[in-house]
Amino acid sequence: MGTKIPFGAADWQQTHVDLYLKTDGAEGHYVDFTPAGGTAETPCLILKVKGRKSGETKLIPLIYGEDGASYVIVASKGGAPENPAWFLNLQADPNVAIQVGDRKLSAVAKIVTGEQRQTLYDMMSHVYAPYIEYQAKTPRQIPVVVLEPKGKIDSL
Repeated sequence: MGTKIPFGAADWQQTHVDLYLKTDGAEGHYVDFTPAGGTAETPCLILKVKGRKSGETKLIPLIYGEDGASYVIVASKGGAPENPAWFLNLQADPNVAIQVGDRKLSAVAKIVTGEQRQTLYDMMSHVYAPYIEYQAKTPRQIPVVVLEPKGKIDSL
């Protein structure tokens, strides 16, 4: 299962990304989210997006679930009233790259709505229970994104 990165450390996100890249996904795939109400082995992927303003590459570790051959992520930002920057970036350019364990893939991000959104949000609430609380504390409907893999790539 590899090293579990403790959630809450000041640099946990960068540590997560660094482990993924340094070990080709053998380490850093799971994060211990028990301090935040999650599980000790919460699966995370690395999302690569292009900054809509800066044009710079951004690598973001995100909790994910699987729906068939696709990956599902949630733009919760902990229940904040606004969407996370990475979500705004993929709205501007839905062509992304992801790393899930040792798999590096190009993908297209699709924001789902309606019944599909609710079904996948419920599924993701089983992966990470705090999503239920996050939705309850924000007036916005938290977006759910399906990442549809398009093919293997050599690197992020």
